[in-house]
Amino acid sequence: MTAPLRRIVVVGNGIAGLTACDSLRSGGFDGELTVVGAETHHPYSRPALSKALLHGDDDLNAHQLPEPTHEASVLLGVGAAGLDVEARVVKLDDGGEVPYDGLVIASGSRARRLAPEAGRSPDGAGAQDVTLRTIEDAILLKQRVESRPAVVVVGGGPLGMEVASGCLHAGCEVTLVTDGQPLARQLGGYLSEVFTSAAARRGLRFVHGGKARLAGSGTDARVALAHGTVLEADLIVAAVGDEPNTGWLAGSGILTGDGSLRVDSRGRVRPDIVAAGDVAHFPARRGMGRVPLWTSAIDQAKSAAAGLLEGDSAPEFDFEPYFWTEGFGLSLKAVGFTPVVGLPDYLEEGAVSESKLLRWQHEDGSGTATAINYRIAIPKLRRLAGSGPEALARPSLTALQH
Repeated sequence: MTAPLRRIVVVGNGIAGLTACDSLRSGGFDGELTVVGAETHHPYSRPALSKALLHGDDDLNAHQLPEPTHEASVLLGVGAAGLDVEARVVKLDDGGEVPYDGLVIASGSRARRLAPEAGRSPDGAGAQDVTLRTIEDAILLKQRVESRPAVVVVGGGPLGMEVASGCLHAGCEVTLVTDGQPLARQLGGYLSEVFTSAAARRGLRFVHGGKARLAGSGTDARVALAHGTVLEADLIVAAVGDEPNTGWLAGSGILTGDGSLRVDSRGRVRPDIVAAGDVAHFPARRGMGRVPLWTSAIDQAKSAAAGLLEGDSAPEFDFEPYFWTEGFGLSLKAVGFTPVVGLPDYLEEGAVSESKLLRWQHEDGSGTATAINYRIAIPKLRRLAGSGPEALARPSLTALQH
């Protein structure tokens, strides 16, 4: 860059923001570093909220990330309200301003809410309509399920399935509303069937009803489905995706026509601004898009920090997705792009019930490897995804029996 970077501001105090700070320091930046974080907490493990915390782990401190060593000035409980790219100033929602020479946008995303039924005020959801995105959300949900209410979870993605599993574990009667086969969009039909079968055996009720909306109000909130069915419950949990936190960037000139924040292969929006995590659309091997995964946020933040410091000399972003989910007695780890299509090319049965190691070969030559209740180190799973079963140096891989 033509001008030296002496002041870098990082908007967002999640894993992407934390990783960006650490990467900036390890990359040689020794100037003034300021973090703007809308939450009042130091960084914590967000994936644990729908996994461990809903399955009996009450120790919130156990999910706090290690104390940061980047020595930044951290502003907690203060959100970004605007951006002036010409003046190089981040405007804060408390009326303050923070100047920068370089900016990292890692403002993440927020939970999408269920839309209200036609003719109903959007703020009339009532106490039953909850989401799961923050520690406060997890605490509230955990408190609510202690009385074993009848629960309707709307959304058949990983979060919805994990929440449904946690509520079943707590002794609740649970109905999952989904507009398709649960997890099929994310993992593919084969892995979806593995999880839905396990869920059904544990008592999860599935309702397929297209787009779901909130009906009623206050303590009488209900879920209305597109085909006319109305579901009543004591507790409604919305797990219908997320929305990137880009509202504070309106008017800045850095958003595209559809309102998205797009970066180049080094995480750059412009030479003095980079972005990473759930908020950003990154170019990847399968096209431009958001990849709202924990490990992706880490990889993107490293790339963005290098892009800010090194410009065109920084390596281009390239990653192999890693995803994991837990529920209904199953723990799945996946390396490679999903969803996978058809049956796996290889299957190895593990030593315990429902334990499997699987691999799919894709048309472009890449592979996806998954482990279900199967103990394997992630580097070894990556080798299986990349090179096939010969990478395991084990002779016992068995062809899948049709």
